[in-house]
Amino acid sequence: MPAAVWLLILGVVALAFGVAATPAQASRTNNHYDFFVRETNVTRLCHEKAVLAVNGQFPGPTINARKGDVVVVNVYNQGHKNITIHWHGVDQPRNPWFDGPEYITQCPIAPGSNFTYRIIFSGEEGTLWWHAHRDFDRATVHGAIVVHPKLGSSFPYPKPHKEIPVILGVVPVERGETYLLRVINAGLTNDMFFAVAGHTLTVVGTDGHYLKPFTTGHVTISSGQTMDLLLHAINGSASRYYMAARTFQTNTELTVKNTTATAILEYTDAPPLTAGSPELPVLPAVDDLAAAAAYTAALRSLDTVDVPTHVDEHMLVTISVNVLPCTPSNETTSCEGPINGTRFAASLNNVSFVASPTGVDILDAYYYSIHGVYTSDFPNRPPVAFNFTEPEPGTELWFTERGTRVKVVEYGAVVEVVFQDTAILGAEPHPMHLHGFSFYVVGRGFGNFDGSKDPDTYNLVDPPCQNTVSVPTGGWAAIRFRATNPGVWFMHCHFDRHTVWGMDTVFIVKNSKTPDAQMLPRPPTMPKC
Repeated sequence: MPAAVWLLILGVVALAFGVAATPAQASRTNNHYDFFVRETNVTRLCHEKAVLAVNGQFPGPTINARKGDVVVVNVYNQGHKNITIHWHGVDQPRNPWFDGPEYITQCPIAPGSNFTYRIIFSGEEGTLWWHAHRDFDRATVHGAIVVHPKLGSSFPYPKPHKEIPVILGVVPVERGETYLLRVINAGLTNDMFFAVAGHTLTVVGTDGHYLKPFTTGHVTISSGQTMDLLLHAINGSASRYYMAARTFQTNTELTVKNTTATAILEYTDAPPLTAGSPELPVLPAVDDLAAAAAYTAALRSLDTVDVPTHVDEHMLVTISVNVLPCTPSNETTSCEGPINGTRFAASLNNVSFVASPTGVDILDAYYYSIHGVYTSDFPNRPPVAFNFTEPEPGTELWFTERGTRVKVVEYGAVVEVVFQDTAILGAEPHPMHLHGFSFYVVGRGFGNFDGSKDPDTYNLVDPPCQNTVSVPTGGWAAIRFRATNPGVWFMHCHFDRHTVWGMDTVFIVKNSKTPDAQMLPRPPTMPKC
């Protein structure tokens, strides 16, 4: 049965639905787009505000491509601050130069200048997205990427016959049809629950990879994650139903705005509208950890996949919100930590990552063997072993240390990373995103990871292939990938405050001997610091 396609972008900042702009609104010729970044007046929740946006659109233009395409995007910075753009979920084989994170793989695009990105698609197929990768700019500088099957191929479900741009309000549907919802959580700070009143959803993909279809009453979607959902229009008695999204947050130390964002699903072929409000969906409570865990456990790859069974690099990486002493070197940061004279920070394995604008980004430093920019000693384990998930750990564990410490791996090595949440300053879920790779989420659980028992529970048959994994509150998640993409690749929590605070690190994958296993040459047009 034919289906239409909706692009919904869930943004936590305004707690409102935004929907990607249609391809026609972007300047596009033969996989070429022009992005003009500038201040734009937008109206949200009846208030007009000047925001940084692309081509005067919020959300920005949708990039359409086919599997294996190369897309060129020329970014003109017409704003008043530096900018970079990241192509979230695109592996960019051998091509870290155009990945986008500021001072990791490039210097920023200065106001009044431009930079052309070359985006190489490989195995991705489905919904991805693009966004700014500097400070908190992605709140308004973001848009969808839709990767269609190659010509001659098709979806493993009914092929959509048209695309419907949805603009914050009425979404028209017809009884008996099937609709493909491409949902993106572009929020800066929270995971989300999403549901449609009176309807079940069939989950068919995540992060640009297909899943074994399963039906659900609600979806849990992490910050930075995408979901492809089929909605089957019903023959119900009502003509209007609410689509709704609500924050999922379990950290009692944080203040959560427990409100629900809504949009309307309207049947155009239903009887005339009767009196009364549309039906609201039943969403899990804001702190319903069991509902989130049950949903995530259902994600499985469409087919049996080739998960590496021999691991070369085992890493246990603790995730923590921490504190640092307030000093003149960080005086620009708010000195509002939970202990007098401290500020908030964050870390992986107690390393609070910093990529300072030293005049050289990490990729250039690696490519040209420039010393003093980073050190190759990111630890494989936390420096101190303790009961990571026990509530209220001692204040001596709250402090972290800053550093630009990266992990270097050999080309072809199989890497397993077990992300371990900690209760320092409150346990909470963390959406961990790895640039340059899609990985298999082979296991997850609650409490402290037990290396002698927990690997026995891994799914090594059909684990989901993702680029962003939600580490459960007070628990752990294990991922595996084969390091066959040479270059410099950022790994970070996708809650922006945590990224800015230092919950990051970098993988450097070394070149191999053959040309097709080596980084592409440095483009001469790279921005200068």
